[in-house]
Amino acid sequence: MPVNPQPMAFSAQDLDYITALGPASLSGEPIAELDQAWQACQEGRTARPAGVRQVIWDSWRRSVEAGLDPDDGSYRFVAPDILSATLADNRVLIAAAAEVMRGLLAYNPRGHINLTDADGTTLYFCGLDLTPVGSRLLESVQGTNCTGLAIAEDRLMYVLAEENFGTGLRRRRMHCAAAPIRDDQGKTLAMLTLTAEPGWFHFHTLGTVQAAAEAVSRQMALQTLLEEQQTVLEVLNEGLVVLDERGRIKALNGYARQLFRVGRDLLGSPFQCLGQSELSAEILMRGGEGLRDLDCTFELHDRSHLACLVSVCALEQGGRVVSLRENRRIREITRRIIGTQASYTFETIQGTSRAIQDALHLGRIASRSDSTTLILGESGTGKELFAQAIHNASDRCSGPFVAVNCGAIPRDLVQSELFGHVEGAFTGSARGGSAGKFELADGGTIFLDEIGDMSFDAQVSLLRVLQEGEVTRVGAKKSRQVDVRIIAATHRNLSQAVAEGAFREDLYYRLNVLNLTVPPLRMRRDDIPLLARHFLGRCARSMRKSVQGIAPEALEILAAYGWPGNVRELENTIERATNLALTELIQVADLPLEIKQSPRHSAPGSVPQPQAAQDLGTHEMNAIIAALKDTGGNIRLAARQLNVSRGGLYNKMSRFGLSAGDFRVVGSSILRSDDLQRNIDPML
Repeated sequence: MPVNPQPMAFSAQDLDYITALGPASLSGEPIAELDQAWQACQEGRTARPAGVRQVIWDSWRRSVEAGLDPDDGSYRFVAPDILSATLADNRVLIAAAAEVMRGLLAYNPRGHINLTDADGTTLYFCGLDLTPVGSRLLESVQGTNCTGLAIAEDRLMYVLAEENFGTGLRRRRMHCAAAPIRDDQGKTLAMLTLTAEPGWFHFHTLGTVQAAAEAVSRQMALQTLLEEQQTVLEVLNEGLVVLDERGRIKALNGYARQLFRVGRDLLGSPFQCLGQSELSAEILMRGGEGLRDLDCTFELHDRSHLACLVSVCALEQGGRVVSLRENRRIREITRRIIGTQASYTFETIQGTSRAIQDALHLGRIASRSDSTTLILGESGTGKELFAQAIHNASDRCSGPFVAVNCGAIPRDLVQSELFGHVEGAFTGSARGGSAGKFELADGGTIFLDEIGDMSFDAQVSLLRVLQEGEVTRVGAKKSRQVDVRIIAATHRNLSQAVAEGAFREDLYYRLNVLNLTVPPLRMRRDDIPLLARHFLGRCARSMRKSVQGIAPEALEILAAYGWPGNVRELENTIERATNLALTELIQVADLPLEIKQSPRHSAPGSVPQPQAAQDLGTHEMNAIIAALKDTGGNIRLAARQLNVSRGGLYNKMSRFGLSAGDFRVVGSSILRSDDLQRNIDPML
């Protein structure tokens, strides 16, 4: 550690001074010249006598001018509470200095070694009890003394007995040498003072004291560095375990103790005491040099499991450093990077119609439960928005929200995407393996969109997750526990898919614990103006255009159109029209040709009255519900009763959002047949 260089012994001027004083200066005999000079100072003389050093004379003069009484030999102390705080603040300094001071005392067994802070407060001493802890040794408090003068001059200093200001110190017949303790920037932190009888005070005493002060500085720098390193280790977001050459624990940081739920009492124990795993002592101590990111699961003492990525680094002396990164923490970082968060809430879903409000009501019921939820609805109706809103209103809102479109993943990769894979599981698999979507969603919600398109093999694995709460990576032998709430969605009629053998019946009932139907836009026409204006405002802001509204004629056409693509089609239409708009209002000319020339609504006058459509739909819906109730959800019997084909009945049920399971299995859904009728009638 670099410190400011100081002279290692008496300067030439000091040697001349001591020589002029004669042998008495170091022998302990009274020095008449100094006594006479001190008396002259007390009497108010201003000119320095020849027999005293300038630095001493100046200090005496300051002491006299401060009104200090040389005959008052008592010490002044800092307040107890201030002393306690000072000692706590200087604990590193005291720890570093104590051993050096005890070694210095061996050189001067009949002396006194004193440590003060930069303000002259005694922090520690050893040897003779001359300066109690808490005593103040500044020149302005105690008068001329070696410690106070060294602080005032900020340099290596010696003071002979007769050079002290107080009569008590002068009569004690002991000489002192003091050296500053500095940090690596050269700032004085403390003062180390040696007090010795004349027979123990030699020419090399100053060099000894300075060497001791520098040793304290180096020790303190090392101690500070070690504490900084320990602090860094403690705040690391990974566990670190240091092993000796026999594989026994030498140290472990706070995060490791937290991961394994252990204390420091495991020091000296084998690594395996932390938890049972496939990581044997042989792997650690013999083959561990190149071990990187090994996926390892520990069974802890309370039978819980800890999944970590383990890396091992060899130490020169034969030990090992084992780093452990919890898989859940890694996934949290991954989630932040890839953005696995839900942004929509029930409050941000637009619409005031009875149909959408009923769907929102059912969504809020689902958010208060952790049960699996099935969301039904045509493409473009906003099923994922409802899934996000359910997540954000649930107790899992602080966890991840991971959305997966099962229909967009190649069928041969669905299992790897959902459940992950180990290294080498298949050609092109990631090195070190990869976590699946279920592991990324641990502690939160996974949204499985287009669940009806999932392969049969993936359905079996999904059923295991629902039953056991475990996932097994492709190619792995062990399962992993996951805590995930599942929300699934589809535009298909899963009851029909079950009847046709395209979807597992047991999985269907597992998914269909709670369900809700997001109504198509044609069943919530009252919301079209509100949605159109909402999308217009968002598009105008992002495009920085001054389009402020929609012309009445254009809005009438939008309200009359059938919207087979539902809300998504409306949003795209408004974005296109905003781009084309040349005025502050979207005009009819800005709308797509297929909407303006829609055969069903080619002119405003031909728009059917909404109530007529509702009456017609309600009559047909009631007939289907009655048939399904009468037959207990039997499609064949219900179709015969209605005098329609089974395929035709399935199409009508899909259009109205009906499921045979709602009438076949009591208690499997939050929608009973009567509730379902009340929920759907207003949508028509």
